[in-house]
Amino acid sequence: MEGPVADTHAHLQMMRDPALSLARAGAHHVGFVEAIVDPADDGFATFGALPGWLMEAAGDLRRITSEPGEDVHGCVVALPRVRIAAGVHPHNASMFTPELEAALVARLADRRVSAVGEIGLDYHYDLSPREVQREVFRTQLRLAKAAGLPVCLHMREAHDDGFAILSEEGFPEAGTLLHCFNLDAAEVARWVEAGCYIAFGGPLTFKKADEVREAARAVPIDRLLTETDAPYMTPEPLRGALCGPAHVVWTADVLCDVLGAATADERRALLTQLYANATGLLNREPTAWQLSAASESEERAHA
Repeated sequence: MEGPVADTHAHLQMMRDPALSLARAGAHHVGFVEAIVDPADDGFATFGALPGWLMEAAGDLRRITSEPGEDVHGCVVALPRVRIAAGVHPHNASMFTPELEAALVARLADRRVSAVGEIGLDYHYDLSPREVQREVFRTQLRLAKAAGLPVCLHMREAHDDGFAILSEEGFPEAGTLLHCFNLDAAEVARWVEAGCYIAFGGPLTFKKADEVREAARAVPIDRLLTETDAPYMTPEPLRGALCGPAHVVWTADVLCDVLGAATADERRALLTQLYANATGLLNREPTAWQLSAASESEERAHA
């Protein structure tokens, strides 16, 4: 790629080899990865495992790249910066107990956490009752706002209810990311008007998804994001294979085509903007709430 790429949504703990996945991402100029953690489903293992994954990935990267440093486009070959989004998925809303909420709040204080998510509503599978989903969504929105963190939204066949709840509760000032957008330009319009970032993954590349590509054209360039949802939603032309963070380059390539970035300079400029969007939203300094929580924790430890 002519510029760095970000994967704003990857379930690293679900990968067969998280370290190798990160090394492959780095080898393909993926400079940033947001790891998704669901404490109801995955626990908090990613928090403890991440340093080891990165250490192992550094060795993997040396083995799979022939030359260290910059490539022909002047892009640095290096491991991606990894941040964490933590939140209870709507599938698991029924598991959102007071104890789990307290554990989640404690983990949000970790400075590696840069978002609350993925949270929202899923009316396709209805694995948790809809009323429970809505209540847990509201609760986690309030947690994010208290912590000063953006939210990463999962909305499936529930966009009307999700938008209504966000309108009632207030969209977080820190930002709202609508994950895995796969609908049309008419639907994306109200989310854009509300100030949301819109993340496109594998569906953008699917052969019959013309409406998704049209929706991407309707999003302001400073609100566009790329993602994978690894290990799911593998983009064309590798659809059917296990998806990894490195596969985000296929989506970024298609997005360049969709937005008319034809020359190397145009592609570089667009990729740079998309990357800045991701890091500006998800790679910020710790929030005031996180700093305060860390300070209180240190005081208790020394009491």
